[in-house]
Amino acid sequence: MSILELDNEGYLVNPDDWNEAWALEIARRENINLTEEHWSVLRFMRDFLAQHHVAPDARFVIRHLTETHGAGRNRLFELFPYGYVQQACKMAGMRRPRVWSTG
Repeated sequence: MSILELDNEGYLVNPDDWNEAWALEIARRENINLTEEHWSVLRFMRDFLAQHHVAPDARFVIRHLTETHGAGRNRLFELFPYGYVQQACKMAGMRRPRVWSTG
């Protein structure tokens, strides 16, 4: 994996540098085996960022999981047990949000 610029907490400085190898590396570090459901979340987050120029709030991701996988709010936290910001946002190449709602 090429060297990417990170902030002091390990988030990508430039979300455009994101690629799937980045997500796989962060998942490996977090001991998460990325399933299709994980990839669905990460791709949704990337698409949302591309369309809205901001990372999606957790409630949008929960809605996506509900609509595409029939999962509820708890599923997001089962997929990313150390938190949406700590794991999902980092894997999806988002900048660390200053203030966040968990939905």
